[in-house]
Amino acid sequence: MDMAKKTSNDEQVGFHKGSLSTLAKEREELLRLLKIVEQLMQMHVKALKDLGIDLEKAAKEAKSSAKKEKKPIEDILQ
Repeated sequence: MDMAKKTSNDEQVGFHKGSLSTLAKEREELLRLLKIVEQLMQMHVKALKDLGIDLEKAAKEAKSSAKKEKKPIEDILQ
């Protein structure tokens, strides 16, 4: 293996290792944000339940109305 090819290979290995390191850190940050969002959502769910709102009933109603209103993707994208 000549020196130029080895250097090129080493550079590629370094690039991919650096990319994986960066992406792992990004994934950790994304998970941290997801946990925060989940906590906030749970706080709102609890507050709505305390106010007497039946979230399961509202979800079922929303789901059934969404089935009735299904549009082709072409119509949605326009």
